[in-house]
Amino acid sequence: MKYEIVNLQEKIVVGVSAITGNNDPNMGKIIGGLWEKLYQGGINEMITNKVNEYAIGLYSNYEDDKYLVTVGNEVCKAESEGLTIKKIPVGKYAKFSIEGHMEKAVAEAWNKIWQMDLDRSYEADFEEYLNSDFNNCKVDIYISLK
Repeated sequence: MKYEIVNLQEKIVVGVSAITGNNDPNMGKIIGGLWEKLYQGGINEMITNKVNEYAIGLYSNYEDDKYLVTVGNEVCKAESEGLTIKKIPVGKYAKFSIEGHMEKAVAEAWNKIWQMDLDRSYEADFEEYLNSDFNNCKVDIYISLK
């Protein structure tokens, strides 16, 4: 699977969060529930100062087999009351650009990424959804590197 190495500046993400893990039988339901809250639960409208309309799925606070999932948007200034505020740290990332069916393409990409020998830092990995076309989505996945 092809990728490019990019250096990113710090990003601020505001949204909703939950803790889960790859071995959690409810992982899909938990993450799906966050996306539902973002779009059907009115959270998206509560997020102010958005940099753009790209949705972000952020994976951070890795501990053992658990991590924090935050679903939201990048903002230039965090002023949204009652929502989670997380920072994507400045640093080096492996950037994977994928296209296809939103759930299938993203899941397949992650399965391939997990098999790769990347020098991961496990600080912050994230998906940036460049459009909302469920059947032909464009998503960039960023993996934090050491």
